[in-house]
Amino acid sequence: MTLYGVESESDRHVARCLKELKLKTKRRYRPSWDDYFMKLAYLAAERSNCVKRRVGCVLTRDKRVIATGYNGTPKGMENCSDGGCPRCNATGNVSGTSLDRCLCLHAEENTLLEAGRERIGEGAILYCDTCPCLTCAIKIVQCGISEVVYAKKYATDSESLAILSQGGVTTRIYSRLPEIAVV
Repeated sequence: MTLYGVESESDRHVARCLKELKLKTKRRYRPSWDDYFMKLAYLAAERSNCVKRRVGCVLTRDKRVIATGYNGTPKGMENCSDGGCPRCNATGNVSGTSLDRCLCLHAEENTLLEAGRERIGEGAILYCDTCPCLTCAIKIVQCGISEVVYAKKYATDSESLAILSQGGVTTRIYSRLPEIAVV
């Protein structure tokens, strides 16, 4: 930058700052597919009405969203956050236990139900902000999902990952927590 052919220190400072921002890098303008879909999973989790854990999920194929879901009580029932689920509203439950008393559908279940087996098809990838539980892992295998990408661990990871592996489902841990704009 020059003004009348003379470059000032402040001009050089501005030029350095602009260079540090890396404005021309693709990552600055456009998130990777993993970043994009995981951000959508985190956004879906914000719709959850569960008082214990908010989970979001996105099902994709060929870089297109097929369905999204979040955890909460079934349609027409009192929301978990309003006292609808006895397990979630009880005190003393340890993560991953007493799941048979939970009335909430998991984010993965809601996503699979929304999509339907016919729409899932070969090559589908499920993005979830939390590792699927054992029950959801079984359903994921049954629906023919090819890959599961998750960000956070859960109490039943080892059992779930074993089922997914036996069912031919590739799993990956998403290593970057997405930066989500809070409105």
